[in-house]
Amino acid sequence: MQTIGTQKDSPAWVIQTWAAFVISISMTTFGIVNLPVNSWVKGFMGMGLAFSVGSTFTLAKTTRDLHETRRLTARLDEAKVEKLLSQHDPLNLK
Repeated sequence: MQTIGTQKDSPAWVIQTWAAFVISISMTTFGIVNLPVNSWVKGFMGMGLAFSVGSTFTLAKTTRDLHETRRLTARLDEAKVEKLLSQHDPLNLK
């Protein structure tokens, strides 16, 4: 049976993703703060940004969890098939 190793991201990739996240949120927040509009419009846009970030994290986690569940299910199905094949004796005609 094949063993499926866990995926490891390189430290450079982790730093790049966190840096991109922090920069994008910072730039968007800076843009909202410096808009020439009333404060209630800025507040509305800030709430929209906060909900967008939160829903993005939730979507990413849900997608990851579904992928891991499917991978585990596939491994369990493969183990069941291998067990059945190992117990099967083609020469025994009973």
